[in-house]
Amino acid sequence: MRIRIRSVLTKLTLSTTIFAFSCSPFYYQPFGNRDARLGPETNMKSELLELPKPTEPIVAAVYKFRDQTGQYKESNVGASWSTAVTQGATNILIRALEESGWFIPIERENISNLINERKIISASRAQYEQNPNVVLPPLLFAGILLEGGVVSYESNVYTGGAGVRYFGADASAQYREDRVSIYLRAISTSNGKILKSVYTTKSVLSQEVTSGFFRFVKFKRLLEAETGYTYNEPREMAINEAVEKAVHSMIVEGMLENLWTSSDSLGLEHPVVKEYVLEKQNNTQIDYIGRLNNTNDRTSFYISASGTGQTYVGDYPTVGLRSGVSSNIGIGISPTIYVDFGFGSQQLRVKEVFQKSELYGNLGLVYIANPTGKLSPFVKIGGGTYMNWEDQVGLSGQKFLPFINYELGLEYIISPNVALVGKGFINQLLNDKFDGVEAGSFNDNIVGASLGIKFYIGKKIQ
Repeated sequence: MRIRIRSVLTKLTLSTTIFAFSCSPFYYQPFGNRDARLGPETNMKSELLELPKPTEPIVAAVYKFRDQTGQYKESNVGASWSTAVTQGATNILIRALEESGWFIPIERENISNLINERKIISASRAQYEQNPNVVLPPLLFAGILLEGGVVSYESNVYTGGAGVRYFGADASAQYREDRVSIYLRAISTSNGKILKSVYTTKSVLSQEVTSGFFRFVKFKRLLEAETGYTYNEPREMAINEAVEKAVHSMIVEGMLENLWTSSDSLGLEHPVVKEYVLEKQNNTQIDYIGRLNNTNDRTSFYISASGTGQTYVGDYPTVGLRSGVSSNIGIGISPTIYVDFGFGSQQLRVKEVFQKSELYGNLGLVYIANPTGKLSPFVKIGGGTYMNWEDQVGLSGQKFLPFINYELGLEYIISPNVALVGKGFINQLLNDKFDGVEAGSFNDNIVGASLGIKFYIGKKIQ
């Protein structure tokens, strides 16, 4: 039987390995030559082309769009003198300006080369055509000057991963997020006034997924297999998209400021303009990782109601969950800390001994880890007591049975000032009398979970 199990396991592993290698196109492995092709486009390119057409294109000059980060690539084997971002951002910006249809970019980055070539043309014509009066047409002059650069490249803004290993088999995934930031400003060449300045950012994602198998399948027979892939978003593509977003923003901002106009009859009512205005408004409400940073959803006071399910853990066998209800009142003393008072009723059962309802109350401190976000974990620590004035709590012979309360849960804002709350809790009794039997080295406990709704009332805590 053992030999058969090993044989099945070996065949299964080999089949999985063969399947993984047969799926190599999924991993995009370069087994053959790659022909030259047009460069890939970003998602932002389509939005840039959807802009309304201008009344008249604007002549724009770009002298230098520089890398201002001063950063070099990270290296695990020593110093690296390769820069973290491309040094050709000027080329990216000029292409974005040209393809937007709103600008006529003119050569200024290598203006000396252009002037020298014009001198050569003039000298050649004067010498060989014997006509010194032949002159070249004048160079275009720019109405606006575009300046700025790549101002920031932040590595490891986010890192993380997950993995599992069991019985010689393992699988894992890791990810990393970097971030590049772009500033672009338009300057009037007639008076030097800065007409508009925009700021865009783009994440650069990296991911690695691997799996493997390592096990002796029989005596002196070791089976080892592994597969996986890594994905690194090209930094040049990230900068390309950030620059295109900056050009898109500059065009719309100029329309809003009446610096230039479009030939579209809708004008500022164009859907692209409205979408940009909405995006800009929403952008003021979030922080650098996309969380709300100016929310008024959590205030200085809340009330909540929940349904609970709990069970007894003690000297008798544990039984299934029994229902209950609870309510909480909280008073905020800071954006992250609340004083919480909870009360309710729980059904508790000791198998083949008793089943009854117990009232309880507790008081503690709640810590909300992410008070400005829609989703936030929270933890509560406090104390309380079960109570039964008419009889006794459980089989303890006491009308009050104190406990220490631990809670861990998640809260999600589903609408302004309303949250959905789920949590697990442990009520650790301070003695071993709940079930009427004092045995063992541990006290009785009540463990359970609850799901409910919370209403925030009042003003936001400053």
